[in-house]
Amino acid sequence: MKKHEEQFLEYLSRKKLKNTSQRMIILKAFLRQKSHLSTEDFYLQLRKKHPGIGYATVHRTLKLFSECGIASERNFGDGQMRFEVSLDNEHHDHLVCTDCGRIIEFEDPQIEKLQLEIAQKHDFVIKDHRLELYGLCGDCQATA
Repeated sequence: MKKHEEQFLEYLSRKKLKNTSQRMIILKAFLRQKSHLSTEDFYLQLRKKHPGIGYATVHRTLKLFSECGIASERNFGDGQMRFEVSLDNEHHDHLVCTDCGRIIEFEDPQIEKLQLEIAQKHDFVIKDHRLELYGLCGDCQATA
């Protein structure tokens, strides 16, 4: 967490932006998140303890986190931008349930290896990638 705080403070300084107590409250709460939250979901969660922090402040601050590399923005096709904490050298992919919206993170070394093999075969250098698979989670399959 300290590393992300330092990264954010350095970014604010470089951009000549103020370090406010609200931004630090939002940062600490965001870094504790374990899921992929929309701005609205995060705001509703945050305002329970901090009713003085407005939606626009949360939204702008999440965008700042994304700009400085603390957060990754994800669009899973539900019309909402979601944010997750960016962890250095920790890549994962997603399974997205099209019924309930559940998002499952997974890692698979075979998939990563296959992607590199395909890139090499085509003389291509991968800079970044995202793998999102859409379908039904086990709970939704059971109720279908």
